[in-house]
Amino acid sequence: MALYMKAAEILEKVAQKKGAVKTLVYDSKFQNIKQLFALVCETQKYSSVLQEIINSTKLLKETKLRIHLAKVLVYDLLIGHGVKCGGTWKTMMMKHRSRLQAALARIKVKRKVSRNQDLLPSSFQQTRDDVIPRYVRVNTLKTTLEDVIDYLKREGFSYQGTACRLEDLSHLSGKRFLCDLHLQDLLVFSAKTAFHNHFLYKAGHIILQDKASCLPAFLLNPQVGSHVIDACAAPGNKTSHLAAMIKNKGKLFAFDLDAKRLSTMSTLLLRAGVTCHQLANQDFLKVDPQSSEYKEVEYILLDPSCSGSGMVCLRDEVSELQDEGRLQALATFQLRCLNHTLQFPRVQRVVYSTCSIHSQENEEVVSACLQQNPAFRLVHLLPNWPERGHEPFTECLRASTAKTRTHGFFVAMLERRPPQTDEENLLVITTLPSGGEEKQDTHQSGPSDEEQENTETANKQPTNPVSKKKRRNRKKHKKQEF
Repeated sequence: MALYMKAAEILEKVAQKKGAVKTLVYDSKFQNIKQLFALVCETQKYSSVLQEIINSTKLLKETKLRIHLAKVLVYDLLIGHGVKCGGTWKTMMMKHRSRLQAALARIKVKRKVSRNQDLLPSSFQQTRDDVIPRYVRVNTLKTTLEDVIDYLKREGFSYQGTACRLEDLSHLSGKRFLCDLHLQDLLVFSAKTAFHNHFLYKAGHIILQDKASCLPAFLLNPQVGSHVIDACAAPGNKTSHLAAMIKNKGKLFAFDLDAKRLSTMSTLLLRAGVTCHQLANQDFLKVDPQSSEYKEVEYILLDPSCSGSGMVCLRDEVSELQDEGRLQALATFQLRCLNHTLQFPRVQRVVYSTCSIHSQENEEVVSACLQQNPAFRLVHLLPNWPERGHEPFTECLRASTAKTRTHGFFVAMLERRPPQTDEENLLVITTLPSGGEEKQDTHQSGPSDEEQENTETANKQPTNPVSKKKRRNRKKHKKQEF
């Protein structure tokens, strides 16, 4: 019952434009965030169909239910996995089930379709290539890849080895699973594989995390024992990934302005066995880079608030978020955050990521940051990755359902330029006065003997030379004057 009430509450807030689905779900502090997120997203996808069913059956008048609560209950009854609660709500829905099923059948006949998913608006229609597999990251703080594979095999899963190409990820079914071809410690299952009630998930041995979301920590690749910052950390999957990368050694500073999300994150990190972290309910932009507390920080992961337009289940919100004013406000905030990360005196690498498809939040933010911070440069990431950043920022990565079998995502890594070498400091470029070609003098051990001798001779010559005879005559003349 609590699940349906919370889902209805979130849908009502979304309708009132009080926030995006993802933010509202994580702010809810609901015990099973994944389950709530899935129910809200799926109900929202079928919203127009559910509205038509409710109107045709006059369900609100018969039951006195509010519209958003009616939608989540009807969704689970007709399209989902059945009403999960007991008591009066279940009794009520079962009483009207026949009429509701008949209304759904009439809509299918009217539209000449046989499957529920064919009733969705075109923006939600999925082809085989659009289906995102179930990704499972092995939490190496608590177990190993080999142990998880063995455990699953004993449960009847069929291990197919490591994927050789991206297409392999689209042909999984039943209990078959693979190791990902790009990321170590990432397992791939068919999209319908459920793990929320699995022992390995509840014990923190596996993390349910989209492949694209695993990229930032994987690419940042902090050294074991280093000091790392996760600038906008909640809900915490990337933070736990960073902790695994440094093997719970060193220090991991995690910031988030939202106290509720930070509380949920603390529970997640505890389950994942993270011990090297230091959580702070603080605005990252107000963190002092010059503080002695952060003097050893060399790696920063920045995944700031964004439009969320890359999330498949949020496609219906994309049109609203394409408003230039809202996108510009987000991009301004993102650039401020990215500029702030580069102020930490010892930082060497910064990974910037978003779950957005908009260039304003991605390449344009990176471009502006590089112009303002010439001491940093882009790093070319995963040369074999199938989708690159928009020109000319092909060093960056993009991700999408069609091309990478993930949610929409963007990743860039900025690296501090190495200090100039002695040879570079001695590089002298001179332009010939006659308009000839530039000459580069890269001598590191000084000029040759011949050049030294010529230079000394030239230095001994006066600027306006006169003959020795004239100089003697001048001296003689001066003596006569005295």
